[in-house]
Amino acid sequence: MANIKSAKKRIKVIETKTLQNRMVKSALKTTIKKFLAAVAGGNLEAAKAEFKASARALDMAASKGVIHKNKAARVKSRLSSKLNGLNA
Repeated sequence: MANIKSAKKRIKVIETKTLQNRMVKSALKTTIKKFLAAVAGGNLEAAKAEFKASARALDMAASKGVIHKNKAARVKSRLSSKLNGLNA
């Protein structure tokens, strides 16, 4: 355990940020699961709406530094290819 005041504060700040990051990541996973469920169900309109929400959540997570920007781009690309496969 830290003895120095600034180190104690850093521990508290890190715990707060960790919880915030965990919430963002959990919400991101939920939106992606909803999209994949819509694709599996073959519902094109729901899939388009969920894709839009997923892309927005991915961009937000990348901008906050929760995930890397290249990972966000990679996941969006994979989701869009699934959406395009549903169109065909």
